Amino acid sequence: MYKLAATFALLASPALATGLQIEIEGEGANGTVTVDLFDDLAPQHVEQISTLAAEGKYDGVVFHRVIDGFMAQTGDVEFGRIGGDMRRAGTGASDRPDLPAEFSDYNFDRGVVGMARAQDPDSANSQFFIMFAPAPHLNGAYTVVGQVTDGMDVVDAIKRGDGPNGTVIGQPDVMKKVTVTE
Repeated sequence: MYKLAATFALLASPALATGLQIEIEGEGANGTVTVDLFDDLAPQHVEQISTLAAEGKYDGVVFHRVIDGFMAQTGDVEFGRIGGDMRRAGTGASDRPDLPAEFSDYNFDRGVVGMARAQDPDSANSQFFIMFAPAPHLNGAYTVVGQVTDGMDVVDAIKRGDGPNGTVIGQPDVMKKVTVTE
């Protein structure tokens, strides 16, 4: 009986690996967001994000695509830096290889962090998004990498974009500093 309960607990909640502390500042959001990363659901994606954060690649990267009631996207370490050409933000990646999909049955609910990708399911690289609200249509089609455990009020304050694709006009909010926690 105990073994069954312990096994169920492991299936019901992903194991926590390292985490991230994301310092955000801008016209909308100012504060720190804490993310627990799920290395058992997406070990390759968690390793990629952790490495990029440890190397300082996410520092100074903007939230380039923010759709009210849906999600806030960031992580374009190539073209999404503050002071760069914001028309290209969201089209870049890191110098690391794209990753094969690591889909799971974990739902895209409020506060879930997922990997952004192109049409090819195996094209995630450095960009990720944080959910403002549940989005069941993403379940099983995008890789879940973590969950916000503190600072959703900061996420909720991120400057929203315009139009159906949520492009942020003017000065977007920025990840000032991203550090890896254990």
